[in-house]
Amino acid sequence: MECDLKALRMSPAFLSLLLPIFQRPTSSVQLHNKLRLSSRSLLLSVKLKPLSCAALEAFDLNPISDLALSNVPNSETQLHEVRVNNGSSTNEEMVGSNVKTRPRVFDSKKRLIHYSGMLRTCVLQGSLNEGKAIHGQVIKNGIDPDSHLWVSLVNVYGKCGDCGYARKVLDEMPERDVVSWTTLIQGFVVKGFGVDAVKLFCEMKKDGTRANEFALATGLKACSLCFDLGFGKQLHAEAVKLGFFSDVFVGSALVGLYAKCGEMELADTVLFCMPEQNVVSWNALLNGYAQEGDGKQVLKLFCRMTESEMRLSKFTLSTVLKGCANSGNLRGGQFLHSLAIKSGCEIDEFLGCSLVDMYSKCGMAIDAVKVFRRIKNPDVVAWSAIITCLDQQGQCQEVAELFREMISTGISPNQFSLSSIISAATDLKDLHFGESVHAFAWKYGCESDISVSNALITMYMKIGRVLDGAQVFEAMTDRDLISWNSLLSGTHNHEICDLGPRIFHQMLVEGFKPNMYSFISVLRSCSSLMDVGLGKQVHAHIVKTSLDDNDFVGTALIDMYAKIRFLEDAVIAFNKLSIRDLFIWTVIITGYAQTDQAEKAVACFSQMQQEGVKPNEFALAGCLSACSRIAMLENGRQLHSMAIKSGHLGDLFVSSALVDMYAKCGCIGDAEDIFGGLVSQDTVSWNIMICGYSQYGRGEKAVEAFSTMLNEGTIPDEVTFIGILSACSHLGLVEEGKKHFDSLSKVFRITPTIEHYACMVDILVRAGKFNEAESFIETMKLTSYPIIWETVLGACKMYGNVEFGETAAKKLFELKPEMDSTYILLSNIFAVKGRWDDVSKVRKLMSSQGVKKEPGCSWVEVDGQVNTFVSQDGSHPRIRDIHLKLEELGEKLNSVGYIPETEDVLHNITEREKNEHLQYHSERLALAFSLISTNPPKTVRIFKNLRICGDCHEVMKLISDVTNREIVVRDVKRFHHFKSGTCSCNDFW
Repeated sequence: MECDLKALRMSPAFLSLLLPIFQRPTSSVQLHNKLRLSSRSLLLSVKLKPLSCAALEAFDLNPISDLALSNVPNSETQLHEVRVNNGSSTNEEMVGSNVKTRPRVFDSKKRLIHYSGMLRTCVLQGSLNEGKAIHGQVIKNGIDPDSHLWVSLVNVYGKCGDCGYARKVLDEMPERDVVSWTTLIQGFVVKGFGVDAVKLFCEMKKDGTRANEFALATGLKACSLCFDLGFGKQLHAEAVKLGFFSDVFVGSALVGLYAKCGEMELADTVLFCMPEQNVVSWNALLNGYAQEGDGKQVLKLFCRMTESEMRLSKFTLSTVLKGCANSGNLRGGQFLHSLAIKSGCEIDEFLGCSLVDMYSKCGMAIDAVKVFRRIKNPDVVAWSAIITCLDQQGQCQEVAELFREMISTGISPNQFSLSSIISAATDLKDLHFGESVHAFAWKYGCESDISVSNALITMYMKIGRVLDGAQVFEAMTDRDLISWNSLLSGTHNHEICDLGPRIFHQMLVEGFKPNMYSFISVLRSCSSLMDVGLGKQVHAHIVKTSLDDNDFVGTALIDMYAKIRFLEDAVIAFNKLSIRDLFIWTVIITGYAQTDQAEKAVACFSQMQQEGVKPNEFALAGCLSACSRIAMLENGRQLHSMAIKSGHLGDLFVSSALVDMYAKCGCIGDAEDIFGGLVSQDTVSWNIMICGYSQYGRGEKAVEAFSTMLNEGTIPDEVTFIGILSACSHLGLVEEGKKHFDSLSKVFRITPTIEHYACMVDILVRAGKFNEAESFIETMKLTSYPIIWETVLGACKMYGNVEFGETAAKKLFELKPEMDSTYILLSNIFAVKGRWDDVSKVRKLMSSQGVKKEPGCSWVEVDGQVNTFVSQDGSHPRIRDIHLKLEELGEKLNSVGYIPETEDVLHNITEREKNEHLQYHSERLALAFSLISTNPPKTVRIFKNLRICGDCHEVMKLISDVTNREIVVRDVKRFHHFKSGTCSCNDFW
């Protein structure tokens, strides 16, 4: 074979270049139409790829191209002639593309022109294989290429998709000039290889080739592709230096570079410094402003362009419409629409898609559909545009109908339309429809498209089909960051939330840099896992990637910390946000409420309003929850008024929160009124009322409410039964309590929790049935739960059951030795029996364990301010007035026969000291302050962190009678409503 090639007398460089692709002996080649595939066997295996119609034809700069075309009247005939062996008989006829002709005999120069012309035709048609066939004929016919044929070969390989081989051709050229370099660079630009094109331009300079205006224009386009603004500015300087700045091609390329890189001032300056502007340069500047979303500037420039009598084109209109779309300028878009109609522009697929996009982004889906319907023969691009439009507007059902219509017209969907359809199926949560679209993707060969795969992953993950989503992900050969984010998007569900961190870790291992969507998803997984350690690691990674100042990531961080109850960290992230919207305020308010920082929640709510953010139903419900926790009745009433004014009172969340607030603030009548006015009463609202009645000592009302709830068809849940069992306990209804406990599992199929068992134990021990309670505890295997023994110990103190009380205390010392109430209650039991040595032993044990008694604390709200008191407190500003009031009350109490119950004082001190100790309990200080600060008939409302002692309970009953004031005390267990010398608990608490 080498001998055959040498016999062709080709240059050594060209010979060495073509050896790899020329693998057939020349002596036996006979080509004919029937043997067309033979010519293709000479070629490398290369897939045919589409080319950009915007490519500049480098060899057009040389007038010889026109001469080549003039000598070759029919390009199809040219391409046929290369398949015929020139060594065959000159009398043999050949047929190609319905043209009957004879072989031509060219002289050397004409033959070179002939092949260059055919290569130019291949470029126009994007025919890489045909170009290679012609290349093979050049070799076979022993043609020594001139510079123009070399350039033509570089051009055909570069622009038809084989840039690597185009580079090899350039490397083997005996002499490389600016045209050949520019042709190669153009090939890389056409294929979108901007970085490689810039490197080639640098190599051209190192090679000593001086750039001309076409090389500079091509180099600037390469910089635009890879956003290399620095090198682009260097080329700008070189253009000025070489005197090419005034060239319209260089100027247009500069405008395009600066506009694409966001340097709009520079782009603007270059355009208006050009001695002559063309449509391309104007469109580049318009497109830059459109990408920036500056619709006003786009329209302003467009008007200036029309004043310069520049010809209006569909491409210009499309660019300006994009500017209106990105800025939401509906009026400007409508003006352009009317201008297009007035100027006679046909609303074809190209312009129609731009109009559809504009109306879509301006929220006018109906107008977008009207424009689409006026396109005569919409192609797949137009269909995709309208489908995407409706998908973005949330009209998922209409998207599904349009998709069916498109299929019925015979239009095959592309990756864009399929992605939008899958997105609609996701929003519809219609798995069957989504799977049908998945099947379409397979049918039309789009299953490997990355955008379709990503949409499918998102759909499956959000519908809950995690395994299907993972299978699509695993089948992908090429994954991007969106693929990983799509997989992460469905992993924050509580059942599979542990997958999120694992996927995130694998994404990092494979070298992907997470963006804000990645962090938001993995932070949601951390919230579901309640894993603050992992959350803080992710937070550190966010700081490293400089996304800690991103408001969306910041919001996810605050949400994560708030849900895990790390409010200090949440507040730090909250204070860093530049924009604090309603959602994030609600997260912080709710977080404070759920961590018993109600005052901060209320303060945060007020600050939110001061910053001009109007609360919605969720913010109101969160703040009402905070008011419920520390019984801030006045604030709660203000929120009630706000809910009425803002129209949120009808919202179930707000109304339920109001019922809860009033119930927990001791206003059970107001709670009943709100509850009775609810449009629909769900399980939550019924639970609030049943538990409220129970805590308020109205057990009969709780039982009645439970019966009504069942009659109305509302299904009770676990909380409902805690309320009804507590009511039975306070009422002493042992048999009814047993009945409800049995129905929990047998009728309503609810598995009892330890709280339900504790309620049942409480029912038994409060009724004095200690033996039955002990048997129940043993039978149900409840001995390992502290809450059970706490319940028993409290009842033993009430009944003075020392033996069972000691047993319960010993269990609690084993299970929960840090709990102070165990030591206190056991001391109480011993103290009542006068066993002071045992009291001393318990106190020594308490001290040795490092356990300290929680101090008694009571608070009242007066004029919107919460006043807090502790036992024997002397720090209040009005403490002297408070003591005087207590002395006055003491005299009144003595006059009605009050005798202090000093057995509640557990210190071994004198009776007088015990009396003084009782007189200054925190709830009495709070009562005295409330009486001197408010006028009748306002109800006094006191809240206490511990159980009210027996003596204070008796005092409250007597004072309610002698002062004719209603007093409501909410202690840690329940409400006590004192009125006319009686209590709602009937002295059973």
